[in-house]
Amino acid sequence: MHQRFWVYIMSGNSGTLYTGMTNSLDRRVFEHKHHLVPGFTAKYDCTRLVWFEEHSDVRLAIAREKQIKGWIRAKKLCLIESLNPQWDDLARNWGSQRVPKTASTNDL
Repeated sequence: MHQRFWVYIMSGNSGTLYTGMTNSLDRRVFEHKHHLVPGFTAKYDCTRLVWFEEHSDVRLAIAREKQIKGWIRAKKLCLIESLNPQWDDLARNWGSQRVPKTASTNDL
């Protein structure tokens, strides 16, 4: 079975950055967006996914997370802007593909 791990950066409207690592990016971003886990991201309202990368080895993902956490802010900004220059929320539409049970296909 192929395992996948993600290193990611969340941002708040104030510009606060949070770097993390997970084995389920969908779940973890949902938790951040809905403040389901108390801590840094809930306190500073870091709800926008602005950067992520995938790894197949947990040790490499952990090492990459530690590397990025050790960077100065300017270097993190360059990393984000290299792939997401507009600082879009990359998870903005995640889960929105579901059709409500009350909607018909003619409403789409």
